[in-house]
Amino acid sequence: MAIVAGVDFGTLSVRVSIVDSRRGRLGSGVAEYPLHRKREDPDHATQSHADHMRALAEAMRAALESAGVSGDSIEAIAVDTTGSTIVPVGEGLEPLDDYYLWCDHRAWREAALITETAHRLKLEAIDWCGGVYSSEWGFSKLLHWLRHNPDKRQRLVTVLEHCDMAAAVLCGIRDPAQVPRSVCAMGHKWMWNAALGGLPPEEFLTAVDPLLAGIREKLTGRYLTSDHLAGRLCEEWAARLGLRPGIPIPVGAFDAHWDAIGAGVREGDVVNVIGTSTCIMAIARQARLIPGLCGVVQGSIHPQMAGIEAGLSATGDIFDAIARRAGTTVAQLSQGLENYRAGQTGLLRMSWDNGDRTVLVNPELGGVTFGWKLTHTAQDELFAAIEGTAFHTRIILERMQDYGVPIRRVINGGGVPQRSEVLNRIYANVLGKPVLVPESEVTSLGSAIFALLACGAFETVEEAQDALCPSYRTIQPEPAASAVYERIYPLYRKLYFSLGKAGTPPVEVGDVLPELRKIALGVNQG
Repeated sequence: MAIVAGVDFGTLSVRVSIVDSRRGRLGSGVAEYPLHRKREDPDHATQSHADHMRALAEAMRAALESAGVSGDSIEAIAVDTTGSTIVPVGEGLEPLDDYYLWCDHRAWREAALITETAHRLKLEAIDWCGGVYSSEWGFSKLLHWLRHNPDKRQRLVTVLEHCDMAAAVLCGIRDPAQVPRSVCAMGHKWMWNAALGGLPPEEFLTAVDPLLAGIREKLTGRYLTSDHLAGRLCEEWAARLGLRPGIPIPVGAFDAHWDAIGAGVREGDVVNVIGTSTCIMAIARQARLIPGLCGVVQGSIHPQMAGIEAGLSATGDIFDAIARRAGTTVAQLSQGLENYRAGQTGLLRMSWDNGDRTVLVNPELGGVTFGWKLTHTAQDELFAAIEGTAFHTRIILERMQDYGVPIRRVINGGGVPQRSEVLNRIYANVLGKPVLVPESEVTSLGSAIFALLACGAFETVEEAQDALCPSYRTIQPEPAASAVYERIYPLYRKLYFSLGKAGTPPVEVGDVLPELRKIALGVNQG
């Protein structure tokens, strides 16, 4: 028997779960931190490293109290975070600035330049991250920072993903050469590929911008999968967290990737981790290029498998925005949604409010809703937005299947499916597949699994999953609703590719609004 701490840094809060290898989750604690946005710059999203670490200490104390165990009993700790969330650091790994959060899209120009240069120079690595580099990813954010902080550039020692920064700090690592670099983070967001020689070559980076000269050398460290140790908990942070010094800390990863592990992902599964955004993940025995996906990286989700990542740039954030504009909350606006039927609103909503992460990889897109009437309400829009995120998810799953990824089960993880049976029902009907929902929340459970592996409580990921992952409740597709969505989906797909991709040949869209009205009329009269 072993007891460990699993840490999950999300967009707005950190959760610590205390997990027993036999009894499961004993307790958890949560602490929040601020997200800094600017009204004059909607692409801006930053957070403070100090706020993150303060919250970690608070959440750890709350988790230990909730679990009723002492810190001395914790045998390992593991950390996952959002990503690509990066921080430039100077000597001693001291932050030079706030983190660029994953949803900070200020670097869209830099991302477009990286994409153009990669294709012009025929950089093979660009194909492994879907063919388009994103403003949500590391190199574009770093270049944006270099361009806008000339007074700090000379002090830059390296730049770290949040998961690597957290592990380094907890281990007391100050030397950049000793920093653990997560294969998950660097493979999916920095074009690192062991088979291609690691990071993109120096000549490519300087061709993008001379400001990137020498950056490849600065991205030093130990590139490892999460079945390796980042190090051991140092004296300083053991005291701050109330734990024993010297306990093992595995190399970290992204939150959604470890949530997939906590949700019980196996080959043939797709896990939708649905929260503020959606991460869509699968694992396969062999890595294979899939155009438009965020990446296919060996060892990123499961250390012995190829990790496949895709997603939506906003999901819960869209629902929150609709409620906020209506002067209410999602919970209040959702009351009565269970009585809505497929297609009844006559609205078709594209989920591009925060850009498109997959498969168009275009941060310049914005939300679009078709079919408005004077009588539509905010609740109608919320229902249509849930339908829209489900349609977008279907686009992504079809792309994965087209390139040989088997999809036998769909698992809806994350916080939103735990709170919204309406969403789960819509997803089952739109995807035409049973949707499995874990009976309990899996956030930070994947982190705990890797902590248990680090202290030797289990020998394999699968052994730990069998012992700890929750069972599922299954939502079956409803034939009548699925039939309605089979009529709407071709309209969505046509608009998705014709509106979302520049240079697309003209497509006839004059049938969209009449067909939406016809479908809604049939549903409401049926």
